[in-house]
Amino acid sequence: MDRLTRRGILAAVTAATLTVVAIPAAAQAQSSLLPWPNDALTERDKSTDTGRRLNLPRERMPRNKDGVPIDTTDMNRADGFSPGSMLIVKVPGLDNPEALRRSRLPSLADLARSLRKRSPVVVLNARTGKRHPVWAELDSNASTDANRMLIIRPARNFSEGERYIAVLRNLRTASGEPIGRRGFRAALRRSRGGARAYRRRGGFRALRKAGVPRRGIYLAWDFTVASRRSLAGRMLHIRDAAFRGLGDRNLRDLKVAGNAPSFTIDSVTDPPPAEDDRIARRVDGTIGVPCYLTGGCAPGGQFTFRIPRSALDPAEPPAARPALYGHGLLGSTSEVDEDNVRSMANEHNFVFCATDWAGFSSDDIPNVISAIGDFSRFNTVADRLQQGFLNQLMLGRLMIHPRGLSSHPAFQKNGRSVVDTRRLYFDGNSQGGIMGGGLTAVAPDFERAVLGVPGMNFSTLLQRSVAFDVYGQLIYPAYPDESTRQLAFALVQLLWDRGEADGYAHHITDDPLPGTPKHKVLLHVAFGDHLVSDTTAEVEARTIGARSYRPVLDPGRSPWTRFQLIRPIDRFPFEGSAIVMWDSGTPAPPITNTPNRAGDNPHDNVRATPAARVQKSEFLKRNGRVVDVCGGAPCHAVP
Repeated sequence: MDRLTRRGILAAVTAATLTVVAIPAAAQAQSSLLPWPNDALTERDKSTDTGRRLNLPRERMPRNKDGVPIDTTDMNRADGFSPGSMLIVKVPGLDNPEALRRSRLPSLADLARSLRKRSPVVVLNARTGKRHPVWAELDSNASTDANRMLIIRPARNFSEGERYIAVLRNLRTASGEPIGRRGFRAALRRSRGGARAYRRRGGFRALRKAGVPRRGIYLAWDFTVASRRSLAGRMLHIRDAAFRGLGDRNLRDLKVAGNAPSFTIDSVTDPPPAEDDRIARRVDGTIGVPCYLTGGCAPGGQFTFRIPRSALDPAEPPAARPALYGHGLLGSTSEVDEDNVRSMANEHNFVFCATDWAGFSSDDIPNVISAIGDFSRFNTVADRLQQGFLNQLMLGRLMIHPRGLSSHPAFQKNGRSVVDTRRLYFDGNSQGGIMGGGLTAVAPDFERAVLGVPGMNFSTLLQRSVAFDVYGQLIYPAYPDESTRQLAFALVQLLWDRGEADGYAHHITDDPLPGTPKHKVLLHVAFGDHLVSDTTAEVEARTIGARSYRPVLDPGRSPWTRFQLIRPIDRFPFEGSAIVMWDSGTPAPPITNTPNRAGDNPHDNVRATPAARVQKSEFLKRNGRVVDVCGGAPCHAVP
């Protein structure tokens, strides 16, 4: 988050009313919704791909300071829960780190423990019987043990449309005493739905198949993950409709057809070398994009294009590679003028083009503040993010269409285009890396993307980011009952999946969405990142099937092993998707759901490192590959 954005949000927060009011009814709602997610909060619906539909009763949702429960109307359109959903449960007696240790729950330090036969936490696919990797943590943000939830997070996103069974067993208090060993029937009585419903859904049979004995079970429940159509259907619909409006009938083959989006050039500036020794031309314009929002589509439509000197200065310059640039949190197109982007453009002959990311740009700050102060309005943010996806896709088409930008004199030299329109690429950082994953999954015109300091699943990211210091000043007073806050984040994630990588992750690389090519992705991660938790990037890498660069870090740099359950790259150059950790010397992050505050924030360092830019450039080629720019040693970023 840049200083101007932070200042704007802080000013808005200061102006807001921050009265804290106790809501006794909220605690009752919390207890009636746990464990979460849960098929007891769904209903049968033969019209959906899963055969179920969410049935979240609004009256039992977390309430804001005015006593108003979160509106579930839009959430209840889904046919299952988020593929990245955290599991939330309250276990009396398991509310401190010593009880967590005594219970031998799988943590970030040992993800494989969740797959072992005796794991006290079992999450298994009800159809296949396979165990799913997870980690368990206590909510370190709760101020009292009474409000402290046990959170179980997927180390790899749950599969779409599948049903899962979660089991807690052989739990112990901090003193080592067994917790709640009352038998399996008692456990089912505590579970929503009871033994009859559990038997009807095949729970007993699935546990037997997976070799999970009934003895020692404290709690057991099941939940269904939303289908592909439920998660991505809206975005695919507006994408396909918009491209059909251009006359495009086949998106899948990376063939530019139909017409280019309409555009106008608003300004062309050629700065002298003394003013900018890397960028030769700045072009700003407006693009026509269909609007699918009832409240209008501003921001969006404006774009900024930067042509490097490497593409204009030589007598016969090689055509530059076109790349969409995804800006950071609540930022704007002005980020293409940052030092690292200009260096990447001129060093490696890229032309970068950006548009404000509708939904999460600087102009969206008032709406974002309103929505995080009243989660009933969060669907407006999610919908705007989808419009933002569309704006990016249409801009990408404009960049490579023969009758697009390259047909205008501003993008030509000696009557020839300086843009290589054979293929488009994507390069995004921070928010651009987070939402860039979702954009990649639906992109018809590029097949390679670099996601800088990325992550996914905002319900995991939020409290692991120092940026939340600002947002928490709105959210916590608006939702003062901290026992329901994790539920509130999980509810919002049901909507947020539409506009970030979490809802599209299974289709980013090898299982493309309809009308979309396969993609290859390079994840550049900053070790100890203060803003975007490196842990969330690892979850994304596991989900998309990325390979890992090894060695990850120098010995002793991390108190736990990084890149667990991620297969290493066996040889270079590597042709697939990959994740690379870059170390600037920042102390390791905490293992809890809190942000890293130690040392200097390394968030901007990777993109500022020349070797990292070389690796990005080699990857962002028509037949690009991941190359080793670190000489077989851990990768170090410029601090």
